[in-house]
Formats: sequence, structure tokens, C-alpha cells
Amino acid sequence: MAASSLFALIDDIATLLDDVALLSKAAAKQTTGVLGDDLALNAQQVSGVAAERELPVVWAVAKGSARNKAILVPGALAISAWAPWAVTPLLMVGGTYLCFEGFEKIAEKLLHSVDDEAKTQQALKTAALHSAQDLLDFERDKIKGAIRTDFVLSAEIIAITLGTVAAASFPKQVLVLSGIAVLMTIGVYGLVAAIVKLDDAGLYLSRSKLAPLRGLGRGMVSLAPGLMRTLMVVGTIAMFLVGGGILSHGLPQLHGLAPALAAHMGPAAPLAGLTVDGLVGLAAGAIAVAVFTLGQRLWRIARGQAEGQV
Repeated sequence: MAASSLFALIDDIATLLDDVALLSKAAAKQTTGVLGDDLALNAQQVSGVAAERELPVVWAVAKGSARNKAILVPGALAISAWAPWAVTPLLMVGGTYLCFEGFEKIAEKLLHSVDDEAKTQQALKTAALHSAQDLLDFERDKIKGAIRTDFVLSAEIIAITLGTVAAASFPKQVLVLSGIAVLMTIGVYGLVAAIVKLDDAGLYLSRSKLAPLRGLGRGMVSLAPGLMRTLMVVGTIAMFLVGGGILSHGLPQLHGLAPALAAHMGPAAPLAGLTVDGLVGLAAGAIAVAVFTLGQRLWRIARGQAEGQV
């Protein structure tokens, strides 16, 4: 009798773990866009510090990210338990924000030249490295900025994950959300550490006595800048696809667009869903940026008038 109960318990645990694994896989797939952007942004945020301080800065940001998720996961579980109706609106807000951030990046690239950006970064580094105290302040600013960015992107990851497991039992939600939070933190900051040290590792290998290692080292040094640019581009595209997909699934009016488009795409019909998600994301991002920019200008005008009256 005891043996049969034990086997039943083991079977239940195995079933639970299988369900958790499937839900985690689905959630990880849905959060790919945010993950790519999280990786690229954090790698960019911690760049610019002294080479010997890069890993300590990454570690500090990783600890901040863990604290962020320690706040976000219980909050998401509380929403699921007491206000499940809020999951879809939160997802829609999150999807809109992803599209907004993606389009904002495009607008910044179009409105600001590479030379201006390079001059700004060089001036910042020169000022930051002027003294030991400036260097410490520079690092603190980098860490605080990266943790703020992580909080927003982590909130998107948790919200998307919560939407994926909204119909699951509470224990499964706890396991999936906790697992995704831990996996994303370790994965993102492990890769960030590898990316920011890629050029240093390449430089070390380029000084090797062995010709193959020297060639590999030079290749790694030349690869690092291109890798960062590629991550930014892929992350931006993925934000439109993920954000647009969330909006497409949340708005019944858009449900028929993909089948209608697929009918006219011939062999490329399987890409109809991604195409619709991307276009919806691009349009939503453009509208969100326009509304935000207009709101900023109106606020400045109103504040200026109020200050003038005083």
C-alpha cells in the first residue's frame, strides 16, 4: 500500500514537471524578443567602463536584476490569484510598450547621426574617467541605468510568461514564473559577461605564439562590435514581432488579417502571421511614439505657461 502511494506520488510529480517544462518552453518562446533586447541593451549599458571593472559591474547589475524579479514574480502571482482579469490588459500594455521602445530606437537612429552619438559617448567617457571618484560615479550611473532598464524588460518577460500560464494551476504558475525568472537572469547576464569580455579574450589570444590562436583572437576582436550591432537589430525586430503578436491576439478585429494575407502570399503563406505581427507592431510603435512625443510637448508648453504666470 505504501509502495503504491509512493509510485502515485512520483507519477504526479513527473506529470507536474512535464507540464511545467512544456509551459516553460512556451513562455521562453514568447519572451524571445524581450530576451534579445534585454541582452543587447544590458551589454551596451555596461560597456564603456574600464576593462578590469566590466565583470564586477555585470555582477552588480545581475544582483539588481535578481532583486527586480524577486519583486515582480510575487506581484504577478498576486495578480493571477486575485485579479486574473488584469492579465490581458497588462499584456496589451506590455506589447504596446515593446512596440514603442522598438520604434523609438528607429527614430533615434534616423534623427541622430553616428558622429553625434560617438562624440557624446567620447565626451562622457572623458569626463567619467577624469578621476577615481568620477570613475566610481560613472560606474554607479551605469549600474543604476542598467537595473532600471532590466526592471522594465523583466516586467515584460514576467507579464508575457503570466499570460502563457494564466490557465494553469497556481503551483504550476509558481514553478514556471520562478524558473523563467532564474533562467533568464542567469542566461542573460552570463551572456552579457561573455560579450563584454569577448574583445579582451580575443586580444589575449591574438598575442599567442600559435598562429591559429592568433587568427582566432583577431577574429574575436573584429567580431565584437558587429555582434553588438547585430544583437541590437535582431532585438529590435523581435520586439515588433512579439509586441505586435500580443496586440494581434488581444484585438479580435485583427484575427482575420493573417489568413487573408496568407491567401495572397503563395509559397510564403507560412510567414503571413509573422508579417502581420511585424506590421501591427510597427504601426503600434509609430502611434505610441507620436502620442508620447505630442504629450511631452504639450506638457512642456503647459509647464512653461504656468511658470510664466508665476
